[in-house]
Amino acid sequence: YQSDIELMDQWAEDATEQEKIVIDTEVLAAVKAQVAAANKGATAGRICATYNMGVPGTPVDLTESNIIKYILYAGGILDEQNMPETGRFMIIPSLAAVLLKASDIKDASMMGDGKSTLRNGRIGMIDRFTLYSSNLLPKTNDGGNCWDMIFGHPLGLTFASQFTDLDYIEHPETTFGKFVKGLHVYGYKVIKPEALGVLYAKPMLV
Repeated sequence: YQSDIELMDQWAEDATEQEKIVIDTEVLAAVKAQVAAANKGATAGRICATYNMGVPGTPVDLTESNIIKYILYAGGILDEQNMPETGRFMIIPSLAAVLLKASDIKDASMMGDGKSTLRNGRIGMIDRFTLYSSNLLPKTNDGGNCWDMIFGHPLGLTFASQFTDLDYIEHPETTFGKFVKGLHVYGYKVIKPEALGVLYAKPMLV
């Protein structure tokens, strides 16, 4: 090719992004089934057993007026499991992120930020959780689009990956061009189920 654009670099970057999508989708789908029983369902909470985090057939109806409440529930669930307060995370779908930004956190003072989320687009932290938005969470149709929103602490999960082999093929037999191929080995395991939880919810625009 003749170009002042680094096409090989762009294609390699795109391949990396596509691989991340496959890995994240697999890991998030596996995690939801391995969290502690006390950290999910209609009677979540190791001590109180009163947090309703949704079950198949009866998901939580998530709106801009109640989404913060359910994030607080997730914090209470981890508190009852005596999980560390620092490093907690929560992964929500983009639709839930929209609800969250439309909720009371648009007031910057709630987030401890100088600008509101409507000004800078940042979700930030709520009740010790760092919030992440992902389109790769497990999704089902249960009276509408429902997601398994994963929350927890990094103590709950291990992940390792490595590129073990990389080949650069200068003259492939079947076509003109150059090939790059690599072998990426990865693995993961839930090692502390009580450090992870699930909110099964149906985000709703009202």
